[in-house]
Amino acid sequence: MESNNGRIEKAEDQDRLSSLTDDVLLSILGKVDIATAARTAVLSTRWKHLPWLLPELTIDAKNFLPSPLPNPIEAEHIDTAMASLTKAVRSFLAIRQCEATISSLQLKLYLVDNYSEIIGPLLSEVIVVGTVKDLDLAVLGKKEPEDCNDKDMLQQACSVDGFFRTYPGLLHCLTRLSLYNICFDERDMNHFLFDCCKQLRYLYLSNCDTGELPAWKIHAPDSNISVLELETCYLGKLDVLHLPKLERLHWDGWMCPNAPLSFGVVPALKELQLLSGAAVYFKGFNLSEVLRGTMIKNLTLNFQGEKLWMQPEGKQLCTVFNKLTKLCLHDIFVEFDLLWTIVLLEAAPSIEVFDLEIWEHPCTMGPEARGKTYGERTNPSWKLSEFTNGKEWLLKEVQITGFSPMDQQMTFIRAVMERAPNLRTLVLKDYSPCEDCEQMGVLPRSERLPAERVYPKDKEEQDMVVNQLIGHMACCHVDITFGV
Repeated sequence: MESNNGRIEKAEDQDRLSSLTDDVLLSILGKVDIATAARTAVLSTRWKHLPWLLPELTIDAKNFLPSPLPNPIEAEHIDTAMASLTKAVRSFLAIRQCEATISSLQLKLYLVDNYSEIIGPLLSEVIVVGTVKDLDLAVLGKKEPEDCNDKDMLQQACSVDGFFRTYPGLLHCLTRLSLYNICFDERDMNHFLFDCCKQLRYLYLSNCDTGELPAWKIHAPDSNISVLELETCYLGKLDVLHLPKLERLHWDGWMCPNAPLSFGVVPALKELQLLSGAAVYFKGFNLSEVLRGTMIKNLTLNFQGEKLWMQPEGKQLCTVFNKLTKLCLHDIFVEFDLLWTIVLLEAAPSIEVFDLEIWEHPCTMGPEARGKTYGERTNPSWKLSEFTNGKEWLLKEVQITGFSPMDQQMTFIRAVMERAPNLRTLVLKDYSPCEDCEQMGVLPRSERLPAERVYPKDKEEQDMVVNQLIGHMACCHVDITFGV
């Protein structure tokens, strides 16, 4: 009897779900992967047509790989995944409801000849007839970056070049493109990326290099690219000579001893993020020279717990920091003095939000290997007394992640509070969880570090910190909060 009741309740739930409008059901289907969405077609005649009405589709070859993901991913795994992806593409595009258009198609695939020869014509056809409006394409790497050699990267470049030469119609609605493991040395990738992809607005490159070319130069006055993201790309140097629509540039990891990039005509550039650990051969550079001619509003610099890769500067930064409203300094080694950061704040009195993240992780390489790769961590030598701007700071909010009541941090906070009359919010947060540290079985900081280097765990300890910060002040308008 209970079994019958259970079936009745389940049927009633399905009836209630099926009674919802198509728009609501499509919103639900849009939150699951494509395989799950396709399986709903067999639930009932009410659901049968819905997956083929989805306005936004994401079809990812990695969803068809074995779980857990093998390492390395073998050729047969890729072949099986691409067979399933090709079947899904054919199903969702070839038998598309004639009146339904796809506002955005996100496709992540491996370029395998026999499958590319099926997918290419299908995509070309739906683009020509207007079924697909925006194409977000990712050409995945068949190997992990550390397993790629020069031959692999040249072959990947050849495959990408050949695919788009064979199916040039894809370029007409390509708005987002992600490429992995490509060498730009022997092929004119600039012509393809910046001249042929007229609608391209977002470009992501991972583990790409320029071969023997000393620099990657971008001169694309007609390009619509607004976002350029680079992850572990060895480009020698990046010279953005002319990219008028560029608004955001993120570069995570470079291998350049001097300044990694320079800018020419980039009138729309508002956000810049630079992340790299300074290797032993890094000579450092003047940030003012890199940012010359820009109007950056949001700047993030990440040092990955190593020495600074910037040379000390002062008044030289005032012009390039003229429009800066948010400054993020991340992964600063825990033992470094922090007063050097006040030089940056002094050079940019327009900053309203200052975000600081402290770095303390035992999960990185051992001391000997780290020393050979990065060398000695040297405390920043910037002299605060040598430079004052004289302008009132607009700083309203400071956030510190990885806070502990050690002298370096407390001294820095007091110095900022004394100089920032408009400061209203101070957020002190613990370190974010680190999966690598957890997998290594590293003891919690409370068990391996002295008390002054541990986040205050309860209200009593937090109140003590607040008193140490403002106890000497006659009047304080700063709201100090402790977060996770």
